[in-house]
Amino acid sequence: MRILYDASRLMSRADRSAPTGVDRVCLAYAEWLLSRPDVVTIPVRGRKNRLVAVETDWFRRFVADLRARWNGAGEAPGDPAHEARLLAALASAIRPADSVISPPPAPAGEKSVDKGRVMKQFFRSRHVAALPDADLYLNVGHTTLHDPTALRDLEAAGIERVVLIHDLIPVTHPEFCRPGDGDKHHARVANTLRHASRVIVNSTYTGDELRAFASREGLPQPPVHIAHLGLEPAFVAGAALEATRPYFVHVGTIEARKNLALLLTLWRRLEERLGDRTPSLVLVGRYGWENEAVLDHLQRSPNLRGVVHQASNLSDALLARLMRGARAVLAPSSVEGFDLPAVEAVAMGVSLIASDIPPHRELTPDAELIDPLDGLGWLAAIERATSTPPAPAAPRNPPVWSTHFDIVAEAIGLRSVSPLAGASKDL
Repeated sequence: MRILYDASRLMSRADRSAPTGVDRVCLAYAEWLLSRPDVVTIPVRGRKNRLVAVETDWFRRFVADLRARWNGAGEAPGDPAHEARLLAALASAIRPADSVISPPPAPAGEKSVDKGRVMKQFFRSRHVAALPDADLYLNVGHTTLHDPTALRDLEAAGIERVVLIHDLIPVTHPEFCRPGDGDKHHARVANTLRHASRVIVNSTYTGDELRAFASREGLPQPPVHIAHLGLEPAFVAGAALEATRPYFVHVGTIEARKNLALLLTLWRRLEERLGDRTPSLVLVGRYGWENEAVLDHLQRSPNLRGVVHQASNLSDALLARLMRGARAVLAPSSVEGFDLPAVEAVAMGVSLIASDIPPHRELTPDAELIDPLDGLGWLAAIERATSTPPAPAAPRNPPVWSTHFDIVAEAIGLRSVSPLAGASKDL
């Protein structure tokens, strides 16, 4: 089978030393396709609302380099001194004088320092060619979909179109996103429903939201396949970070829907009660959008100084050790489509305190689930975990990529490499 794989998002991550959840999915799909002897993978990217091919040998090297970098095995532009300061702060027997935080994001409208290098890498493929013949187009990064041109061209050429929808959050909760993102994502989802042959979703909740959107908008509903995402090999039981002081971890982009303003307000209350005995909180993730309240807490609150730390660009190996050593991983999001870090925590046997929302009930039902608006409930749970370390949880069998890709293979007409571990669930 000749498959056009939309690598636009993955290529735009050329200079990143740590991935987001969607980035992990894009890389996993690239590796899966490139590993299959029965698939001719043709990487493509969007260019002026149309698709152009990228040279495959270059793309193979790019994928291998990205995997090594994100696993922590390759050269990465990360900041070893920043990581060392974070580890020293967590190992300190006394409260550090200052918090360890990454540099704040550049002011709005200012180009990020690595933008030029990213664009150079993006176009360095240089091997731009007309779109070759293919059987199927696969898009798992939400790129290229805001305009219907590419999907229409593929449809006219008789090429099947398969799209993975991660969530509908910019449509259902635009207040948590950048201005304009709601309209853009509305167009992505609507174009997918009008022109995709079939759709893959990462959870029953995302599928339900997609079906509700189609009904509201009077749009067609192509076949939908539910396939839970797999975890990376680093996120299994293993060595934990040793820390003198108890600490908690939140993993995810620092953005409004993660409910971090509430979490930091609770940490201020903890500090008022406990003083220097306050447990540490580590926020692991890049700065996103609509995060002014979080930045105000991090940069200006004297109560949080030396207690709350923020880090980005950690390798998977270090991140997994950090999560395993925590009293609990915290996931207070107001809304999610899947929430990969929460699933990773449960798979490693780490205590998880999570918001009581549909994806967490579906994917992490054994966690301590608390309404994301219940500040006092969250405060009590954190205090309990601080004073009495939770009993070690038995690691659960994690969702694996092989099961996910068995469902995808069945959906697109490929044979399964291994016996199908879970039947495809269609909506």
